[in-house]
Amino acid sequence: MKRFIQIFAILAMTVAGSAACESLKLGDEGLSKAPETSGATLDTLFATLKDADKVLATAYYNLPYGLITDWDSKMGSDILESITDHFVSNKHTEGDGPNDLYYTGALGANISGDGAGGETYRFGSEKDYTAIRYGWLFLENADRIPDPDPVQLARKKAEAKMCIAIGYANMVRYLGGVPLLKHAVQTDEKMVYPRNTFKETIDYIVELCDEAAPDLPWYVTGAEDGRLTKAAALGLKLRILCFAASPTFNSNTPWHADAADWDNMGKYVSYGEKYDASLWASAKKAADEFMGAWGTGGFYSLVSAVPTGVDPVTGTTFCQPADYRLAYRKSYRDRGTTETIISTRKSNSSSYHNKNMKLQDDFGCSGTLNWVNRFPYADGTPFPADFDWDHPSAAGADRQPFFKSDPAGDLKVDNATFTETRDPRLYENLCVPGDLWKNGVVGANYVNAKSPNFQDGNSGFLQMKFIYQTEADRNVAPHWCLMRLAEVLLNAAEAYNEADGGPSAEAYSWVNAVRARVGLPAIAEGMSKEQFREAVLLERDLEFGFEEVRWFDMVRWGLTGAFTTKLQGLEVTGNKQKNATSFTYKLKDAYPPRVWYNSWDTKWYLAPIPAVEINKGYGMTQNPGW
Repeated sequence: MKRFIQIFAILAMTVAGSAACESLKLGDEGLSKAPETSGATLDTLFATLKDADKVLATAYYNLPYGLITDWDSKMGSDILESITDHFVSNKHTEGDGPNDLYYTGALGANISGDGAGGETYRFGSEKDYTAIRYGWLFLENADRIPDPDPVQLARKKAEAKMCIAIGYANMVRYLGGVPLLKHAVQTDEKMVYPRNTFKETIDYIVELCDEAAPDLPWYVTGAEDGRLTKAAALGLKLRILCFAASPTFNSNTPWHADAADWDNMGKYVSYGEKYDASLWASAKKAADEFMGAWGTGGFYSLVSAVPTGVDPVTGTTFCQPADYRLAYRKSYRDRGTTETIISTRKSNSSSYHNKNMKLQDDFGCSGTLNWVNRFPYADGTPFPADFDWDHPSAAGADRQPFFKSDPAGDLKVDNATFTETRDPRLYENLCVPGDLWKNGVVGANYVNAKSPNFQDGNSGFLQMKFIYQTEADRNVAPHWCLMRLAEVLLNAAEAYNEADGGPSAEAYSWVNAVRARVGLPAIAEGMSKEQFREAVLLERDLEFGFEEVRWFDMVRWGLTGAFTTKLQGLEVTGNKQKNATSFTYKLKDAYPPRVWYNSWDTKWYLAPIPAVEINKGYGMTQNPGW
């Protein structure tokens, strides 16, 4: 909050020397520096719509970004996936959030020094209020622009509202209710910003989305790619309503004992004192809004596989595993696809995400067998929980855990050929034993890999998503796909199921569309509400690895088992030190262990508020258990 005030002090000092209609020039297209720190005045900043757009661009630039960069040190330059049941970090460096604060249970409200920034979210130190303040700076001054195109001006204002909405939507999922700053803070105002309730925060996000949607185009292409759209407004509304309606925040039973004190704490971290079925009805209505607009506006679709296989007898084409993998990869990697709903960007450099690779190169960070086992076989058959890892060959060629030997498969190394046996998304999220990895050779996730490639602590599965198999895969302009159509479809299916007491034909079709993109068959018909809920959660589990979805699903649905079940991996041994082509496996516990296994507390659902922020006395309060 201190930074929030300081930046407006800079702005206030420049206003007195206003010089109208001067052209504004900023480096890096106005994205790298706060516009007002260039010495510009308000009249300069809003001399033209083009100039004002640079203020709006600063709001865009500070929107949430999930990959490791110098821009944000969230979790001490580690990843949110490391505290889910998907992944384990062995980044034992000073200030690493997962190892120092979460696995050990050391997180608290008084973290300082190198530990500060290791939290999932450190209130008062993140970028959301920066995006919000520039959104308001634009909204409160856009009418200064001389003779703007009214349609374009309305659209830019709507984009500013969406930047504000996204900032608050990010905060509420980590913190619950937060102070809602509904104006551009001035330096001479009294610093009193009381915490708003959970309901007020959710309602305000929905209000902003509703206000923005009518003035935004349904989609954008070309030079406008990346700008917020009506689809983004309706998609964000659906996401946040599903979050609020979920049982952690919408229940007859408080999710933590402290939250039972409704007036002093509960109202800030839940929607009401009793379960409210109308919240799911509101989420379903939001799903209908999106689907109705989609039916009229078109454009959006899941990135689909292009078949490259050809039947030698009939000449018909068919999709191979590599085709499904590529389609899935493009869905989150590539900018400007028909699947992208919200995209945030910091750089055009393809090397911008090298820190994600460094996390794997320098430390034994790896995926869990718990997650791997949830990926079905390619024909949709569940992978057996009791798979005999000591005798994998006994399962048969088509039921091998990762690859089957097949001369028709894609050529790998040393003239060995392998065809994937599992859901294509497994291979795009994690590098499994035997698959090619970032430098085009077999990933060094087996214990006898030629030194120094194998990292101690590795559980047998390397991160693949956002690292990829080859340099060519990485040679694209990066972005963070904050929302894609696949999530909207699964959110809509969830809302329909919960609101109607069971799945409808539409809900089935949305889940099946996500599965069909990777060649999986439709889910079984005739499910109960509870069975369909589990099917949707599983689909999200498999679809959105490393996309900052799993953590919030664990939280909002209170998935205790995901927090407390001991995580496992495989000790993998290759038939040779480099580019191994066959492997033996031995079950092992994933390292390091987590205090949650034996001492679970639901306080972990929301981040603690730093005591230094509460002690400033402007109105923020502590979260349950901290």
